Amino acid sequence: MITDAVIPMEVLSPGELRFERVRRRAGIFVAPAVFIGLLLLPMPGLKPEAHRLAAILATVVVLWVTETLPMPVTALLGAALAVILRVAPAREVFAPYADPLMFLFIGAFILAQAIFHHRLDRRFAYAVLSLPWVGARPSRILLAYGAVTAFISGWISNTATTAMMFGIGMSILAFFFGEARGVSGKGVSVINPRYATGLMLMTAFAASIGGLLTPIGSPPNIIGLGFMREMADIEISFFRWMMIGAPVVIVLFFILFAYLNYLSPAGVKEVPGSRELIQRLRIELGAWTTAQRSTAAAFAITILLWIIPGIIALTAGDRSLLYQSVNRSMPEGVAALVGAMLLFVFPGNDGERAITWREAVKIDWGVVLLYGGGFALGVLSFQTGLAEAIGRGLTSMLPWQGEFALLVASVLIAVLLSEATSNTAAANMIVPVVISIATAAGVDPLQPALGATMAASLGFMLPVSTPCNAIVYGSGYIPLTRMIRYGLLLDIAGIIVIIAAVRLLSPLLR
Repeated sequence: MITDAVIPMEVLSPGELRFERVRRRAGIFVAPAVFIGLLLLPMPGLKPEAHRLAAILATVVVLWVTETLPMPVTALLGAALAVILRVAPAREVFAPYADPLMFLFIGAFILAQAIFHHRLDRRFAYAVLSLPWVGARPSRILLAYGAVTAFISGWISNTATTAMMFGIGMSILAFFFGEARGVSGKGVSVINPRYATGLMLMTAFAASIGGLLTPIGSPPNIIGLGFMREMADIEISFFRWMMIGAPVVIVLFFILFAYLNYLSPAGVKEVPGSRELIQRLRIELGAWTTAQRSTAAAFAITILLWIIPGIIALTAGDRSLLYQSVNRSMPEGVAALVGAMLLFVFPGNDGERAITWREAVKIDWGVVLLYGGGFALGVLSFQTGLAEAIGRGLTSMLPWQGEFALLVASVLIAVLLSEATSNTAAANMIVPVVISIATAAGVDPLQPALGATMAASLGFMLPVSTPCNAIVYGSGYIPLTRMIRYGLLLDIAGIIVIIAAVRLLSPLLR
């Protein structure tokens, strides 16, 4: 997570701006009313601690949806209220802030900061876009550009990936609609304007899809994994997550490319000069620096440490002494910290190290605090019995029963939440409830919890659904109605693909 990325200004219509102002102001009145109302409402089926926690959780959800307060502040407020209202002692409430997954966040974010700071992401992107098979063909550029975006997003934040690729995409479009004029001999570019819409939407949508590749690709992934481990005793390693995440990303990406290429065609097979443009941008990066080599080495070592336990599990078995020893000694959080610490040891440029503390502290601490607060409330809801009560109530409302029905319902609800609020908040809200519903219904919570975790990263229809959408909407190339239509198509495809992948591949996680 990178805080100093240059993110283009969001462009919203007057109607959208009015809606945003009303939404943010509504929380000032709705949140206190919900809090007081639930505290006064009789709930005989709940213990007093669970009753008070219900009021806190509802208030936090309202504030998350309305974004009246910054989301990390809301998460901290919820944890503080839990102590003030004696839901649990402070030591128990704040214990999740020291969860091992918090350190996976921190280590991975420092690595991502170094990659972004030393422009390794751009070097990789230009290397792929300048491949001979890409050439000067707009459809191949769209494919390669999207593939690079999705892959990078699997390792650094979706927002940082979009911000970086946005600049590359705008350079390509500037060439296509500027320098490329005269291809037809009439002084007018022959590129269809719809191609610009397709390339910009590919930037945002591919980044969101790519975040599903690894556990660190998107905050909802780590949030869901944390809830599954704490509430359902389900451990999913880095390597095993990718066994499901990689197929989902590949299938969804090719669906995305197919319909964007069809609905937003360039109108020409080839644009002379585009290959030279990419080569020029790549040359401008210069030779590899010492800091870039050190960052690449630290990142490669971290990835190796992440996947070694999975390789051992596949070869020697996950019950072997070797696997148990390695897994205990080098969990994902420790591996991320080792990689991050190497950046302070390996040489950088001008006599410095690969990263300085001044650069390292620029990671998005807000996401870390948001995760800790949301995780704390989720664990408390399980400990007080509130989650179980919610699960029993929702289970009785489902039109069908069973593991598959709960998987479908979980994915649908997570997608709807991700459209209405941030992906991180959606994961914090839905995953613990889904686990409780599964437990109350007597079914294995793995599939519904995993489906909800992955589906929380969807949400493609509106500029305000994700920062990725807001960034590309600011380009001016994307009509709102087109974002809604194309986003709805991807939402539907994502629901189907995630349900199918989780249903078919989740046995590999057991």
